[in-house]
Amino acid sequence: MSDDNQVDYGNLTKKVVFTDNDHRHAKLIVRLRYDGLTQSAFFRHIISGYLQEDERIVSFIDEVKKQAKNKKSKSFRLRQNGKQLLHDMALNDGEIENIFDLISEEHPEL
Repeated sequence: MSDDNQVDYGNLTKKVVFTDNDHRHAKLIVRLRYDGLTQSAFFRHIISGYLQEDERIVSFIDEVKKQAKNKKSKSFRLRQNGKQLLHDMALNDGEIENIFDLISEEHPEL
C-alpha cells in the first residue's frame, strides 16, 4: 500500500448519534447550560473518562450493568415461566387458537 492510500487513523472525526425523548433532551440542555458545558464537551469528557477507566465512571457503569442484568434475568425468568405454564397446561398452538375462537364467539364485541 502506498503512502497516498494511508488512512490517518485516530485523526478522522466521527459522529456519535443516538436518540432520546424530547423531555430528557430539554432537561439535558438546561443542566448543561447551568453547568456551562456544551453537549459535545460533556459527551467527550464522559467518553474520555470511560476510556481512561476513571473510577467514578467505572463504578457508575458497574451499577448500570447490574441493573441491565437484573432486567434481562427477570425477562428471561418470565419467558421461562410462560413456557413452563404452557407445558403444564399442555396447550399447543391449535388449542390456543380454539380458546381464542371460543372467546370471540362468547364476546363478539372484543
